Amino acid sequence: MTKKFQKTLGEGGFGTVYYGNLNGSEQVAVKVELLLRVHHINLVSLVGYCDERDHLALIYECMSNGDLKDHLSGKHGNSVLKWSTRLRIAVDAALGLEYLHYGCRPSIVHRDVKSTNILLDDQFMAKIADFGLSRSFQIGEESQASTVVAGTLGYLDPETCRLAEMSDVYSFGILLLEIITNQNVIDQGREKAHITEWVALVLKGGDVAKIVDPNLHGEYNSRSVWRALELAMSCANPSSEHRPNMSHVVTDLKECISSEKPMQCMDHDMNSNSSLEQSSNFDTEVVPSAR
Repeated sequence: MTKKFQKTLGEGGFGTVYYGNLNGSEQVAVKVELLLRVHHINLVSLVGYCDERDHLALIYECMSNGDLKDHLSGKHGNSVLKWSTRLRIAVDAALGLEYLHYGCRPSIVHRDVKSTNILLDDQFMAKIADFGLSRSFQIGEESQASTVVAGTLGYLDPETCRLAEMSDVYSFGILLLEIITNQNVIDQGREKAHITEWVALVLKGGDVAKIVDPNLHGEYNSRSVWRALELAMSCANPSSEHRPNMSHVVTDLKECISSEKPMQCMDHDMNSNSSLEQSSNFDTEVVPSAR
């Protein structure tokens, strides 16, 4: 189609744009770089494409368990994702973003991190999907202005004028709060509509049980929940300068998993006491910094 990438038209959000000719009659612009160079176990893989007359399609690997949002909302039956499973899903998603930010050259910003774009395979391994809004940028261009605001309401970085990996970090923070609370990101029926404001308000009472998804019925270690909450609020800091990078996020989430495992069989009353002890040290007025 491009005659071995003979003619370059310019640079687009997906990478280099090449001149092409479709079926010998129609001139087309071909974007190829992004999808071809992205390969990671926690990113949905492009298998191939279909070009049959009027039928054009990109073919991706099948993710048999659908998206995370459906599982949180109960659309996949009565099964509830366990807290340990949620943490593993969060780690998988974080690893995928870490790869986009630091494993790709030039780096890639996803720009639409949300629960419906986190897909699950038959083993509940999470993979990030939908690169339709993704953009790449060269090292040193992290603060470049983006002329188009892209993403989903509620997950959007308050600093929307910047194209940088920290925008993905903010969206991931919102995603993590969604995983913890099973609350809608925006709910006009709550006292505080946005999930970050609602969590901050409830935290003033110091009771983690009022924040965590009630469908878990207390089957979690409060220490790992508090660490995850602290991390989520840090990622969702309105100021990008105070957010951790995705490498730090991965490390902190793995620590959450480590603190969960030894405590899985402990009495739930001990978990409640632990949450109250931690609440006295949790500052809800200021978004906590990453550990």
